[in-house]
Amino acid sequence: KDYVIAQYDGAIAYMDAAIQSIFTALESHGILDDTIVVVNGDHGETLYEHECWFDHHGTYDNVLHVPLIIRYPAKLPQGKRVGGFNQHKDLVPTLLELAGIDPGIDFDGRSLLPMVRGEVASHESEFYITECTWMRKHGWRTPHWKLILALEPDFHFKPPVELYNLVEDPDENHNLAEERPDVVMALTHRMQAWISRREAETGLPNPIHHQGDWHGHEGVGSFTSSQQAYDTLYIGSASQAKRLQERLKEEEE
Repeated sequence: KDYVIAQYDGAIAYMDAAIQSIFTALESHGILDDTIVVVNGDHGETLYEHECWFDHHGTYDNVLHVPLIIRYPAKLPQGKRVGGFNQHKDLVPTLLELAGIDPGIDFDGRSLLPMVRGEVASHESEFYITECTWMRKHGWRTPHWKLILALEPDFHFKPPVELYNLVEDPDENHNLAEERPDVVMALTHRMQAWISRREAETGLPNPIHHQGDWHGHEGVGSFTSSQQAYDTLYIGSASQAKRLQERLKEEEE
């Protein structure tokens, strides 16, 4: 485990150096302070949390929480960390406002500049969450609670319903679904109300229910057990990796 984590740390250091090369190039052209620089990610990561080893599985906060760094000293304070929630859909409206561009169209997202200026804490305090790659799940997150509902058995042998108190258990280690069915029901109703409203707005059904072979294995359909999901989706082999490491070590010697 420590060896793989060290490789991940090395990848972060490499990315840090690569980003520095961008700043160096912009500065050499004399346009650094006239350029909006954005560092963003599409997902977080699981190194070993929740027994989801070294990938980005599930809807736990370590996967939902992604980096977003924006540098534009002409209109943004340097070194300021903004609290509250935001989503990828907010990025384009933010960049357009920074650039002084009125697109003349509406977006689902909203500019983050009111949050930067301290005018609002967040545009949204709770939101719908989904996962449809290694598992098919959706849920609802509030500042206090996280609900995760499995639509079929998952790759990691997790229970079908998960509920976490994010205030008392921010690492999401203690599933309270059986202890607090009232909260499960309330969050489920709020989630379903949002889905219904969104389907009405778009005229489209929720795609998480209609993707067919979402996992990329044609003809398999929905998984009936976590073991089937694991047998179908797992990649790699620990024993094979160990043999490759031993062979590389011999070659180096």
